[in-house]
Amino acid sequence: MSDVGLTHIALPVSDMEASLQFYATYAGMHIVHERTDTERGVRVAWLSDQTRPFVIVLIQKDVAQPVLSPLAHLGVGCESRVAMDTLCDQARQAGVLLEGPTESPYPVGYWAFLRDPDGHTLELSYGQEIGLTVAQSLE
Repeated sequence: MSDVGLTHIALPVSDMEASLQFYATYAGMHIVHERTDTERGVRVAWLSDQTRPFVIVLIQKDVAQPVLSPLAHLGVGCESRVAMDTLCDQARQAGVLLEGPTESPYPVGYWAFLRDPDGHTLELSYGQEIGLTVAQSLE
């Protein structure tokens, strides 16, 4: 694999452990690299769902600003409506469901917004067909 194209997004986080748990639970992402940046003295973790060469870089800060929030968001496709509903029920119980789940016309599909521990927004979706759209554009 080569590092060509969009490879990562970096987010400041105020509670690394809470953020690691959030992205593992709702986005299926796990640590693929972790270190303490010796120059800045901050903890850094790279998270991946290992489906493509893309990571979320979490950078420990005292305060996480600016915040990625609606409509700015990270989007994660779910394998089914049932899987998404299960995550949304869990998010509702945890108090992190912001909006949805909502059924919108094609190509938006079935979606919901969740709030991570620092207020960044994660969108869960099903039926957006982004992978299919990209593949068709390459033909």
